[in-house]
Amino acid sequence: MNDGYYAAGPPPPIANPDLFDHAEAEVEFLDSFETGRLPHAWLISGPSGVGKATLAFRIARFMLTRQNFIENSTSLFGNSVNKSNPTSLAVDITEPICRRIISGGHADFLCIQRSIDEKTGKERREITVDEVRAISSFFSKTPAEGGWRVIVIDSADEMNLNAANAVLKVLEEPPKRALLLLISNNPTKLLPTIRSRCRRLHLYSLRSNTVSEFLRKYDNQMTSADLQQLVELADGSIGRALELSEDGGLDIYREVDSILATLPELDIPRLHQLGDKLNREKSSKVLEHTFDIIDRWLTRIIKDLAINRKSGIDPWIEVWENTASLLNQTKGLNLDPKQSILNTFIAIRNSSNHKKYKL
Repeated sequence: MNDGYYAAGPPPPIANPDLFDHAEAEVEFLDSFETGRLPHAWLISGPSGVGKATLAFRIARFMLTRQNFIENSTSLFGNSVNKSNPTSLAVDITEPICRRIISGGHADFLCIQRSIDEKTGKERREITVDEVRAISSFFSKTPAEGGWRVIVIDSADEMNLNAANAVLKVLEEPPKRALLLLISNNPTKLLPTIRSRCRRLHLYSLRSNTVSEFLRKYDNQMTSADLQQLVELADGSIGRALELSEDGGLDIYREVDSILATLPELDIPRLHQLGDKLNREKSSKVLEHTFDIIDRWLTRIIKDLAINRKSGIDPWIEVWENTASLLNQTKGLNLDPKQSILNTFIAIRNSSNHKKYKL
């Protein structure tokens, strides 16, 4: 661990020297490395915020600081490497090579992400084929430092169809000494042909005490009550815990919880206050937190009805499906957040059947 390198808070994944609770995935990659036949393409999947990007960049730093490779195969899973018997993917991120990776100045490293739309000044909603075309240019050159070239796509789920097809062509005929690391929260969104050409590394949710220790490290002023609630809401995701902590997620949770607790009557004035707040904030993250909390609440009701084989589950499933659809429409079509949240709560009230449920 390199405390102090990013003293202001948690480092971004590209500069994060720490990997939590994913020793099995790390060992799996190392085992493949040590056999001398390393797959060209890896699909790193798992829940959002558990360290997928951190692992991808950790692999990139590891590979680019080890340049003594032997070429004797051209197949998808065929480049042999010299064995060095490493016991970990960890490298010193203060090394010059790592600093160049972090700063974007390493000629053999490329990270593909959503770009900024010059017209709006905002991040695009998807990775376009224009971003992916950089891969062809990148691979058209010989390795600048004589070793492997590494590409991270963060995240592959966000590629549009044209971009995905462009990546597929690279996977079908990968150049020598090329390593592609695709990050995915939901691999089912990817083309089956992309999934089939990648070695899979699946990461699981983090332990509760791992999330708790991480939050304590970067915010030792947090109250025990807030810490416990954040850990519960995080569902094993450090990324989710940080978002909730930084974006006022706990306050939103408590507001939504208190309104849901008034069902089936529904506290309309408080609901309007929440809607006004969403309109004032104009933040997609705040809107996402609100809908996510409602989604969790609805999911628990549906699970309870299903497990106990109770009647009346269909209206709840319909509300749950409509809630997810409404969030996407509100974000994508710039609908009025207040009206969206009012419609959602009214639909919940109509399905409550005079029964009170709590988060």
